[in-house]
Amino acid sequence: MGAPKPKKPTLAEQADIHELYEESVQSVETEIEFLQTTFRELRQRDAKSFREDFCGTASASCEWVRTGDDHYAIGVDIDGDVLEWGRKNRVGKLPEASRARVQLLNDDVTTVTAGPVDIVGAFNFSYWVFNTRERIRDYFSRVRDALVEDGVFFLDAYGGSEAYETQKEKTKYDGFTYIWDQAEFEPVTGRAVCHIHFKFPDGSKIKRAFSYEWRLWTLPEIRELLEEAGFSKVSVYWEGEDEDGEGNGEFSEDPRGEADPAWIAYIVAQK
Repeated sequence: MGAPKPKKPTLAEQADIHELYEESVQSVETEIEFLQTTFRELRQRDAKSFREDFCGTASASCEWVRTGDDHYAIGVDIDGDVLEWGRKNRVGKLPEASRARVQLLNDDVTTVTAGPVDIVGAFNFSYWVFNTRERIRDYFSRVRDALVEDGVFFLDAYGGSEAYETQKEKTKYDGFTYIWDQAEFEPVTGRAVCHIHFKFPDGSKIKRAFSYEWRLWTLPEIRELLEEAGFSKVSVYWEGEDEDGEGNGEFSEDPRGEADPAWIAYIVAQK
């Protein structure tokens, strides 16, 4: 008898969770365009410097420097491993002249010294790890201090009645299925535990590729805390709808919003 053939790796074993995350969760081109356009509308000038907090793979920072030869970005993340992945797979693939305009810092966003910059961004709800008013207000104050005099802080948030339920939502992409798992929610504390899983056509899975434990903050709370931290004006930008009533990816300032069961909004805080 011959030696058994080596077992072929499953699609899950061959997959890169960071690539999967970016394809299913992020759209850095759209996000950076929104930051630049909104800043220009508010300040009548172009933003040149960008700090990406909780930057992960730093894809947004890399996209930022792609949009202008005089643009530079600072990415901050406490996870050294994911920063190294971004340094190799994102920064390392920029044109050589552009790489020096991306600085990656393995640091805590609440203590890092990096600025002053035109824009700070905190996306994918990562700042929700600060689960008390004191902690999140302190972070907001630190961000304000890191901005230039007419700087702007951009955040995102999600909500709606479905945000308070334990449920799984599946979305199919080319070659895999993304599963958002709202595993736990405590109405009294606001504590939520969420996971991201990936499933593949061969039946293999990556369970809990990413896990999050955070507080589900509401928009009124976030706005009030930003104002308490010293921001002069805080606005919410709501997503518009297409002809089928689905989100169209276009965001505009809205003082009220809509009672949708699930929504994502941008928060824009002016220094």
